[in-house]
Amino acid sequence: MPAKIFLIEDDLSMQALLQTYLQFEGFEVTLQNKEENLEEVIENIRRAAPDVVLLDVFLPQINGFDLLAGMREDPELKEMRVVMSSGMDFNERCLKEGANGFILKPYMPDDLVKIIRRALGNEEI
Repeated sequence: MPAKIFLIEDDLSMQALLQTYLQFEGFEVTLQNKEENLEEVIENIRRAAPDVVLLDVFLPQINGFDLLAGMREDPELKEMRVVMSSGMDFNERCLKEGANGFILKPYMPDDLVKIIRRALGNEEI
């Protein structure tokens, strides 16, 4: 059974590329297609029940750090694996606030897959 990734990326070109690449790598990808408020996005994540959330830090309507905090406060989502990404180096802050990984944009697709697999606990796959 393929690992499920919930992708939250506001750049539609990047979203399409990531979806295609991650599916090619064997992941099942669910998209957060439209910008919604924090509670709606958390509910969408709950419904999708992914193995990993790939979360952009800067989004038009919500802040990735706020979403991460909301997930960590939610009993159903507090243990969910989250990999965050940004064009600014927020590695330390992301990890301090509870993310399982961070990747700096632009990145190579292979590096993203390695970080996702590390978050899943199966680096060698």
